[in-house]
Amino acid sequence: IHLCRGNYKGHFLSSGGYEEVAEKMFNELEADAFFLEFDTPRSGDFEPLRHVPKSKTVVIGIVSSKLPELESIDHLCARIDDAAKYIDLEQLALSPQCGFASTVAGNPVTTEIEKAKLARIVEVAKMVWG
Repeated sequence: IHLCRGNYKGHFLSSGGYEEVAEKMFNELEADAFFLEFDTPRSGDFEPLRHVPKSKTVVIGIVSSKLPELESIDHLCARIDDAAKYIDLEQLALSPQCGFASTVAGNPVTTEIEKAKLARIVEVAKMVWG
């Protein structure tokens, strides 16, 4: 399941952390994986991940599909380390915070930037998970 807060023209529609819904969402929804946005402070911190059962995976969306700046390897690794304080590293995966193709109109991220961001995700994932 992907909890989306909007991506129209590169803008989000809502903000707030996951704490209010985390325990119920992770334990009662019949989903094996959760694709969650964590690309900016508006998404809250990783502490709600402490509620994720060992049988489930969280894909942390820490690479922005809204902003054209390429995230650094150090930044992404630090964010993964932060998340791993609350959930086992082997329960984590890495992705963009939302799909690049959710909207074309007004999105400041070009195809070339998208490719660079996806390559960065692969590079960091290989470093972290092998």
